[in-house]
Amino acid sequence: MTAHEQLLTRVEAKARDTRPWGWTSLPAPAAVDTVTRAEAALGFRLPPLLAQLYTRIGDGGFGPEYGLLPLLDSLPAGEPAAVPQYLAHRESGRTDPDWPWPEGVLPISHWGCAMYACVDCRSPEATVLLFEPNPGDPDRAWFVDAPSLSEWLRAWVDGTGWYEEAGDEPGMLPWPDYRIRTGRTAAP
Repeated sequence: MTAHEQLLTRVEAKARDTRPWGWTSLPAPAAVDTVTRAEAALGFRLPPLLAQLYTRIGDGGFGPEYGLLPLLDSLPAGEPAAVPQYLAHRESGRTDPDWPWPEGVLPISHWGCAMYACVDCRSPEATVLLFEPNPGDPDRAWFVDAPSLSEWLRAWVDGTGWYEEAGDEPGMLPWPDYRIRTGRTAAP
């Protein structure tokens, strides 16, 4: 069994045994055509590991804190799904150029208080970013949560993520590609 397959097996086991806040059961896995439709709407491919999470384990409802967002279909009375969130953030960035949303950065989990875990779908490692806009400065709202989606998932499964450290600040480094990916060339 490959390391990738071992990780998926561990994530699947934890997903079946835990329910993030607000989820009563693990949703069924997404159909492969759901991933295809999501990629068509986004205009880019999902990292293979992210696609496998949705098609093998469940269409959201597992993972740290509030859990992964569903891919396309919003919950009946809840948070919009990942793809509509991304499209809305991109559109908002066009109307409010002070807060551009980077192309290819898909929100996958809501932390609350407008904060999101996001996957950089353009990075080979599927870097996981934390979007934390609450200080009010778009140039200081993006942080590297984990160098890869696989490391982020391992931290969740192992209980070693920054969100497990009660009272501690995450201590993450700023995302160095923010200005490049949004076209913001100089600090305000």
